[in-house]
Amino acid sequence: MMSGKLLIAQKDASRLAELLKNYFGFDRFLSLQEEIVGHVLTGQDALVLMPTGGGKSLCYQLPALVFDGLTLVVSPLIALMKDQVDGLKANGVAAELINSSLTGEEISRIKAALTCGEVKLLYIAPERLATDGFRSFLRGLKIKCIAVDEAHCISQWGHDFRPDYLNLKNLRDDFPEAGMVALTATATLRVRRDIIEHLRLKKSRTFLSSFNRPNLHYDIVPKDNAFKELLEILRSPRHKDRASIIYCFSRKDTEGLAEDLRARGLKAEAYHAGLEAQERHAIQDRFIKDETPIITATIAFGMGIDKSDIRLVAHYALPSSIEGYYQETGRAGRDGLEARCVLFYSYADRFKQEYFINQIEDESERQRVTDKLNRMVAFCEGFGCRRKYLLEYFGENYEKTNCGHCDRCVRPKEEFDADEIGRTILECVRATGSRFGGQYIVDILRGSRSERILKLRHDQLSCYGQARLPDGQGKIFGESQMREIIGLIIEKGLLVKTAGEYPVIELTSDGQEFLKGQERLILPQLRAVSKDLTKKSLDRMDENGGFDERLFEELRRLRKQLADERGVPPFVIFADTALRQMARDLPIDSQSFLRVAGVGNQKLKAFGPVFIQKIADYCSEHSLVPGGGGSAVGLNRPSSPRTAKTMTHEETKKLLAQKFSLETIAESRGFVAGTILSHLEKLTDEDPGIDIEHLRPPEPRYDLIKAAFEHCGGLALSPVKAMLGDDFSYDELRLVRIFLKK
Repeated sequence: MMSGKLLIAQKDASRLAELLKNYFGFDRFLSLQEEIVGHVLTGQDALVLMPTGGGKSLCYQLPALVFDGLTLVVSPLIALMKDQVDGLKANGVAAELINSSLTGEEISRIKAALTCGEVKLLYIAPERLATDGFRSFLRGLKIKCIAVDEAHCISQWGHDFRPDYLNLKNLRDDFPEAGMVALTATATLRVRRDIIEHLRLKKSRTFLSSFNRPNLHYDIVPKDNAFKELLEILRSPRHKDRASIIYCFSRKDTEGLAEDLRARGLKAEAYHAGLEAQERHAIQDRFIKDETPIITATIAFGMGIDKSDIRLVAHYALPSSIEGYYQETGRAGRDGLEARCVLFYSYADRFKQEYFINQIEDESERQRVTDKLNRMVAFCEGFGCRRKYLLEYFGENYEKTNCGHCDRCVRPKEEFDADEIGRTILECVRATGSRFGGQYIVDILRGSRSERILKLRHDQLSCYGQARLPDGQGKIFGESQMREIIGLIIEKGLLVKTAGEYPVIELTSDGQEFLKGQERLILPQLRAVSKDLTKKSLDRMDENGGFDERLFEELRRLRKQLADERGVPPFVIFADTALRQMARDLPIDSQSFLRVAGVGNQKLKAFGPVFIQKIADYCSEHSLVPGGGGSAVGLNRPSSPRTAKTMTHEETKKLLAQKFSLETIAESRGFVAGTILSHLEKLTDEDPGIDIEHLRPPEPRYDLIKAAFEHCGGLALSPVKAMLGDDFSYDELRLVRIFLKK
């Protein structure tokens, strides 16, 4: 077979170079483009795999200028169609599109131009090929080439299967002489075979460009303090006011995150499929025009964006597949300049994905999606080069041992003596018979009192609660740290994680031999953020002063964050004396917060809501009674607290009977939601039949929280919060718990 370059030479290479420069402004082809163009010009079929930003579109757009006839382009993305057609027209290329965004009059005008041969490229959506009338119209045109963009959408094994793409097989019947070129940025070997089979590509040639995007830096970050870390990234000189996309799990999450970012002075908008089409278009337009630098979005955003200068793509939740992750991160740095891809990873996100996967009724489909999720989790939890994992997933060999552009490869090489904790983990796995997953092992070692652990009497094991830090102070490793250590031990070959829907951690023969020997276990320094929890009861108060030290530290961090945002010293916000009083008295409404020394109306207005919410969340997490501390100096409490409580509960009960929302009741009473939830708990204990059905959370979130309680065993909030993460507040968990107890 002749090479593409030789074919180009025979078809007047100088003419192609002239077209390339005149219409597209390039002096030379990118990698593989010249060869692909030459192949397409012969009228033969081709499958083209190129990363985003690699120049796929030019591989059919340039031949279209040479062909004596029409090039038909099938694309699922209306926004991208418009951007590309507008760009082609601006370059002087006769291009049109036909989709649902046009009026009947506009479509008639375009059809007339097509009939007269005045159009070189026509973009259409795949669903239009399902109509016999439109297919009949196309058969009357001189179609020389058919380009199928996002070709992976035709495969059920791909991450973005679209049934309408199956209609494309009709094109082969209608235009048997036209050459066909299928293009995609993400396709495994199985997906490639599907594309060739379903599109009936004849004696096609596959052009495989490297999947490597050397300008992208990949980071996987423990989701312990994700919002704070995200703020730091967005405020850094490299990313401040630069185009950024942050992918979230749900529509609600996108809106909540955008609101939180705006509250911190950042310009951000939420984008998801639940918005009206006109509003989505307006948001997208502002992003493209650099009027809105930050978009928080579901995966509905980005495929149709022809924007080359996106400097950051962050995943605030776990993607469901490597293909989806690769395609979404591929939207960064399309101009070839350096860009960053950050994924905040937590076990809770995996649990949420698994919950929805378990709703899939078809067993084979459920297993297929589970396999993809497992590969995604392995990517996040692995300790090798991120780039190497991605490339080898797509079948590309990557020989370098250090890419220099991922968190693993640029990680400092410090090590720590993990012998004590490592042996404790191995002993725990052996003692439990290698029958449990990593999270359960973590729960045992950190001293969890979950129903399952107590039922199996694993609280009696010698390793129970022994996840001690090597500092001699009795502190224990945090959950993220423990999961990271287990991953490192797996990498060492002392443990192995089984495959399947419910993987468990098993002790290997090397692990058994290690326990018998004297060799010390040295591991790379941990990346996870230390939480350094003590083995003492979480709600134990400091003996000197009577305030909760852990709450005091959380309030100090909040004060520092607010001070940094305003560019002032922390004491300008509140003095330490005020924070200590908050950590002692636990004020969770405006009236009690005003009793704190140093809090006036202005500071109440400016800082009260955020501090009150922090205190209320802490009380919920640790089962503390709000307002249970002593009175502020010089101020008197009501003489009859029990009577006052009864009265305030009755006021809440009256508002409940009027079917007001939790937020409305809280606002009306001048309390935070946590206080009203305390009233609800009291009221439902006294009268289980009280009607609160109007307060039930939406079904998907309610079911997910309920499943988390069932998974953890019992009704404790902390294990469920640890599993579900920051996407669910303690207030929401408490509300669902009230329904579960009724």
